[in-house]
Amino acid sequence: MTAMVLLIPRCSLALAAAVFMGSEPALAASITIGGITAEPGTAVSRMVPIGGGADEATELPVTVIHGAGPGPVLALIAGNHGYEYAPILALQRLLARVAPSELRGTVVLVHVASMPSFMGRTIYRSPVDGKNLNRVYPGKAAGTSSERIAYFITEEVIEKADYVIDLHCGDGNEWLRPFVYMPVTGEAAIDAKIEELVLAFGLDHILVDRSRPANPETSTFCDATAITRGIPAFTAESGSLGQTDQASVERIADGVMSVLRHYRMLDGEPAPVAHPVFLERSEVLTSPRTGVLHPKVEPGQSVAAGTLIAIVTDFFGREIARVTSPFAGEVLYVVATPPISEGEPVGMIAVPSR
Repeated sequence: MTAMVLLIPRCSLALAAAVFMGSEPALAASITIGGITAEPGTAVSRMVPIGGGADEATELPVTVIHGAGPGPVLALIAGNHGYEYAPILALQRLLARVAPSELRGTVVLVHVASMPSFMGRTIYRSPVDGKNLNRVYPGKAAGTSSERIAYFITEEVIEKADYVIDLHCGDGNEWLRPFVYMPVTGEAAIDAKIEELVLAFGLDHILVDRSRPANPETSTFCDATAITRGIPAFTAESGSLGQTDQASVERIADGVMSVLRHYRMLDGEPAPVAHPVFLERSEVLTSPRTGVLHPKVEPGQSVAAGTLIAIVTDFFGREIARVTSPFAGEVLYVVATPPISEGEPVGMIAVPSR
């Protein structure tokens, strides 16, 4: 097992020092994130350039809301998959709900991480380099477009945060029930902080994920990039199929507001999950053939072992494969659009544990 080195963010050290000295923390100074400098009690939004290299340049919409009082830094990252619209819209709504004059600490919003995918309306991968942004972290300064974006987010957002939430929904082909991925590292101290953050967000279905990478140099995923640097993080899922329904958008915005209140960054009562459903066992089912997919279940549906999840036909409608559930559990998502290639995900089944 690769050892994990826990790094305490600088702002946490400053707050701890103030408490140790028996005094209130000083008024927050200005903060600079990705070239954006915000003074206390202000919010600054700007398009941040990601220079060209192996391929074309791009830019990311980033907002820094810097509170009038001191507190932690919360990073919110949407659009690691550019066709996942609900989180992107939720971050826009948060701009109107988080008043800098009332905020303690800082909120950093990456409104759209994979701009090439967002503008190109592509699922999973960027049309520029064909890479999945949420599989190339921590990125490379001189890599392809997705790698350069990941490098910027790692260096300028994640490593300057005390908490990170990677906001997702079902991509343009995925029909999904709301849930979160809660990484578990085996290190009691950070695992407790991750669970606290997850419960504060308020979604009741919590997929326990023990498979996230432990090496910060090959962290792969956005949330793992934070965790391998000692920063509590998780991934939230709310929304499906490229839709922008109000319930999915509000669920994310409400979750963030609950986190801000939980950590006393804003006044008010948080709304943590009252009855969490932890899912310890899960499996992503993949297609054995290329063809046309016909799903036979819905997200949230309970299934028995052997339940038919989907049928694959050839392009003339003749059945060529069946996908069944390997065990009894609940459907977290199912692919609900017809195109399917061999080896691609068809859906996920998970089992409640406690």
